[in-house]
Amino acid sequence: MTAVPEPALRPAASRGPGLERCHSARLYCEDGALVLRSRRRTARHPVGGDGIARAVFVDAPGEDRERVGPTLPGSWGELQLQDRDGALIGRFDLEDWLPESPVLPKRSVRGEQLLSRTGVSHLLKAARIPLHVVRDREDPMVASGGGGAVLGPGSVFPYWYWGVRAVAGGAWFAAFTAVLFSGTTAPWLILLLVAAAAVAPVARLLLRAWTRVRLRRYAPAVRERVGPAPAPGLGATVRFCRDTELRVQDRDLVLRDLGGQEYWFPLTGAHAVTSLVRVRDRAGSELGVELRGPAEQVRAVLPWDLWFGGETGADGWARLRRAAGLTVSERRLTGKAIWPKGPVLGLRMLPGSGTEARRRSHFPGTIAGVSSTAIMAIGSVFSVIQGLRITNEHPGTALTAVLLGAVGLALQGAPYAVHQLRSRLRLDRPVPERTTARKGAP
Repeated sequence: MTAVPEPALRPAASRGPGLERCHSARLYCEDGALVLRSRRRTARHPVGGDGIARAVFVDAPGEDRERVGPTLPGSWGELQLQDRDGALIGRFDLEDWLPESPVLPKRSVRGEQLLSRTGVSHLLKAARIPLHVVRDREDPMVASGGGGAVLGPGSVFPYWYWGVRAVAGGAWFAAFTAVLFSGTTAPWLILLLVAAAAVAPVARLLLRAWTRVRLRRYAPAVRERVGPAPAPGLGATVRFCRDTELRVQDRDLVLRDLGGQEYWFPLTGAHAVTSLVRVRDRAGSELGVELRGPAEQVRAVLPWDLWFGGETGADGWARLRRAAGLTVSERRLTGKAIWPKGPVLGLRMLPGSGTEARRRSHFPGTIAGVSSTAIMAIGSVFSVIQGLRITNEHPGTALTAVLLGAVGLALQGAPYAVHQLRSRLRLDRPVPERTTARKGAP
């Protein structure tokens, strides 16, 4: 994939089908325009003239969004790109372009620090776009209305998946309503109902296959892979040692957790990570390593016992220093200082239990959460019920309905069962001592 000029914004960490956003989505400045590149397209927004004349950072939280299940937190803050008359040209939420935002408490980073960490302040400076900061959504500089292009990294799930689910869901709901309230047993309507119900689990399996194929095509140039070398007694599992890694690439330092979620940090440009700081406690024992960016902002921490405390840890630390090419220093805590200070990426890389590990590593769900799975299961069960209901009048249609309903339930249950069995029997078991192999070793 063609390299983009720095500074370029990296999207928030993701996994599964959303991991492709980390590979391809960038927002950067080129030839007098802000360019948004996603996995689907490249869009250019000219700067100056009739194009973008100013940027307004609305440093205020957005409203939480209600849904079935846990409430979704609102925006950490929005950046608006306006023309010289104040009309909205484009906008985006800043946490969409902060790699570590999924694991940080809401608005734990804000203001100038948020602009710097995402790289937005450096990007606007490079594009020569004046920046204005307001802290009230009712400020006169804030453009009203919902217009303007959304300059986010794109959807986690591909659009074809949403389209298939929407069409099938609409057809199922219409057929379900007709069958339930009219009491009809028309064979064509029953077949429509069961076919629509079967589409959802089939689409989910196709999405898994699509994701695997797409991600296998991505082959970045990797200088070094460093896996964790946990000290004995920490409860490290096979899954943790197999899937967690630091990947040093030509332009990025990538931290991957055991669920496959990746956090991409630039190695070049104005908002690149700049140093590795080895931290010791007051007695001189290693606590961990801080990955720092401009103005000494701590972007992530690597607890020493997890990453470098085991038998191969010294080798991993040496390879990381050599491949990353960052400034390396040490500091020792003094007085009542604690480490690390405040919420930061990297502290909870090792799950506290097998249950948590299985939850974090399963294939990601949609925004609907468990309600989506429940609706699919209800649809398949209803198909079986309708098939049994018309056994005497339409035996052929009844058999088809029962079989499709059973297949739908099996397609939903099989991935879950496989994930649970593999996890319990192998992946979430403690790793044998002295077998934490070097990442990338032959």
